[in-house]
Amino acid sequence: MNYDIIIVGAGASGIFAAYELVKINSNLKILMIEKGHSLDKRICPIDGKKIKTCIQCPICNIMNGYGGAGSLSDGKYNITNNFGGELYKYLGYNEALELMNYVDKVLCSMGGEDAKLYSTNNSNLKSKALQHDLHLLDAKVRHLGTDRNVVIMGNIFKYLNERIEIIFDTEVKDVINKNDGFEVATDKETYNSKKLILATGRSGSKWISKVCSKLKIRTESNRVDIGVRVELPAEVFEHITDKVYESKIIYKTKKYGDMVRTFCMNPHGEVVTENTNGIITVNGHSYSNPELLTSNTNFALLVSNRFTEPFKNSNEYGESIARLSNMLGGGVIVQRFGDLVNGRRSNERRMEKSFTIPTLKATPGDLALVIPKRQLDDIIEMIYALNNIAPGTANEDTLLYGVEVKFYNSKVEVDSNLETVIKGLYILGDGSGVTHSLSQAAASGVYVGRLLAKIKE
Repeated sequence: MNYDIIIVGAGASGIFAAYELVKINSNLKILMIEKGHSLDKRICPIDGKKIKTCIQCPICNIMNGYGGAGSLSDGKYNITNNFGGELYKYLGYNEALELMNYVDKVLCSMGGEDAKLYSTNNSNLKSKALQHDLHLLDAKVRHLGTDRNVVIMGNIFKYLNERIEIIFDTEVKDVINKNDGFEVATDKETYNSKKLILATGRSGSKWISKVCSKLKIRTESNRVDIGVRVELPAEVFEHITDKVYESKIIYKTKKYGDMVRTFCMNPHGEVVTENTNGIITVNGHSYSNPELLTSNTNFALLVSNRFTEPFKNSNEYGESIARLSNMLGGGVIVQRFGDLVNGRRSNERRMEKSFTIPTLKATPGDLALVIPKRQLDDIIEMIYALNNIAPGTANEDTLLYGVEVKFYNSKVEVDSNLETVIKGLYILGDGSGVTHSLSQAAASGVYVGRLLAKIKE
């Protein structure tokens, strides 16, 4: 039960930390603990059945398990410092980019070599967007697709499983700081290690907060993003997605001066649900297999919310809005854009007449009863702005699913090596609040993996 390094969490940051550790130093004894299932058992019971109601599994297979929330996502890796976190503030601008490019090479070597790498560099979209006060952020994007992403994660698992010990379906209950290392207590056994990496991702936000509070590690309340998932015919955005795939566009609203952004664009994809701490929110997937493509494109429109004193619980604010949506719609609510701007709820009759066929069976309703007026005004204004560069975005039959909430972990105080004030304890990826994307989370794992690989050479 004694290890050189224990890694809690098998998401992007934990996996790439382990990969780099064993690649550099095969003498290390490493244990990875994951509360969710192994990859082959990560099957959502309602997946593909178009059932609108999540059955509230105790541990959500979409959000937890080997590969983390990113495993069953659309496998989009944005190689950029412009969004997706602030890793460059800790490691340096060039090193952060170098690490993300390295992650891309590993993914390609593990089965992603046929995935296209998109870039905004050669697109005239940026100048066209600027004409309408829209700002396109530069990035390279490797889109793996949900199906290919699962294959890649499986290949990395085979590599790791031969070199480290991995246990699934095991939840860590306590972390104890000892003079010579750490004691990690699970619901089954207790393990000891010299170094400890916590890489629990977005779904582990509350757990990380408890650990930091107990160990007196400072955290800073982070933001929460609230919005909707937009679905429309793929032709509307095809002139954009064919060139850059993921167009990260930011708009400052005229009415409030708030920032609204596009997020997670899925050309020819489908809208899906996810369960975060028992709350049902909406997301999107897209695939690499042509047979799985749909005639729709979906993306999120998110409004960032940051709070000042005395309020600190930004995630609870987002959760309360999502709970209201769950209460009114029994899960996710869908509304036609034309119904929203005309002040009426969508119902089954209006949805049946819609030319945009939804890819997710959701409850027709009124998002104005769920999303606060300020955020809803921001979203409506953004849709009209996007209509200038993608005519058809503001069509009556454009579908809005609510709510989409992006919860961010409180930012943990770590140094330039991502080490906490507790020596030997590292907090990585989205669990640290430092990163908000697959690329940056994985890069943080590579960095710490290289650092700790030297402890027993």
